[in-house]
Amino acid sequence: MRYLLRRLGFYLLAAWAAMTLNFFLPRLLPGDPSTRLFARLQGRLAPEAMDALRDAFGLNDAPLLVQYFTYIREVFQGNFGISIAYFPTPVTEVIAKGLPWTLFLAGSAVVVSFVLGTALGAITAWWRRSWVDSVLPSTLILIGSFPYFWLAMFALYLLGFVLGWFPLGHAYGDDLEPGFSWLFITDVIRHSALPVATLVLATWGGWLLTMRNTMITVMGSDFVGLAEAKGLPTRKVLTRYAARNALLPSVTGFGMALGFVLGGSLLTEIVFAYPGQGYLLVQAVKSQDYALMQGIFLIITFSVLTANWFVDLLYLWLDPRTRGAR
Repeated sequence: MRYLLRRLGFYLLAAWAAMTLNFFLPRLLPGDPSTRLFARLQGRLAPEAMDALRDAFGLNDAPLLVQYFTYIREVFQGNFGISIAYFPTPVTEVIAKGLPWTLFLAGSAVVVSFVLGTALGAITAWWRRSWVDSVLPSTLILIGSFPYFWLAMFALYLLGFVLGWFPLGHAYGDDLEPGFSWLFITDVIRHSALPVATLVLATWGGWLLTMRNTMITVMGSDFVGLAEAKGLPTRKVLTRYAARNALLPSVTGFGMALGFVLGGSLLTEIVFAYPGQGYLLVQAVKSQDYALMQGIFLIITFSVLTANWFVDLLYLWLDPRTRGAR
């Protein structure tokens, strides 16, 4: 329990530091969102409305410390401000539109890549020096060494444009209305198949290599040799003794990867025109939409911290040694 409380305190401190940086960094930049929005409207907004705009964006003549505590209170209430790129829509509504697509696309790719990579890594380590160990890791690492956007564009051109097996972009067909119908669900899966497959192809080699190297180290441990000397079944030695202990470093990486899922797979969503968080971040940078950028960065930070908290809980189950940590 002390271990969990200590880790929770660290994550709360990190969350506070992220919110503080998120508040001060935009205020160190020249200008402010209200003047940029006023310039975009090209005289269609009365100058008298500038004060109201500044209040809407949380920029007023109040002392900086007062603005800071107001910002912290608004964050805890789920109010991230007004978006400039999608004015006058609140940032929370803008993020809520892209969040489900990112969770579905990048989340599916991370989970599939992690499961396949770690499973194949354990298998290649157990049967090392076989043809599987000789061919599979080097092939997947070679494919993963190519720039992802090149793999994505090549797959999109060959399988989407030339052969016509997959759609060329977007999350679903333009002629469909979103809903929980079988036609819509199958169309969403069909549109996501190619981006998910390219993401998995580009990343699962790293999971495989990490698991294989750790597995080989663990297999040289005394407890694995003792389990084999007892005559335990190979499957039990592989899963209960070797793989369970070798999984710990991969679990840490999986927690980080799962947290960054909410940031969106930027290149994926650009190449495949997928309406997720990565696409929103690009629009926010182009429009210098500080409020939207702040909201997305906070969502990414909180998701990483939350994912690592759950990884700590998983560690307690995987590694009994942490239960007695002081």
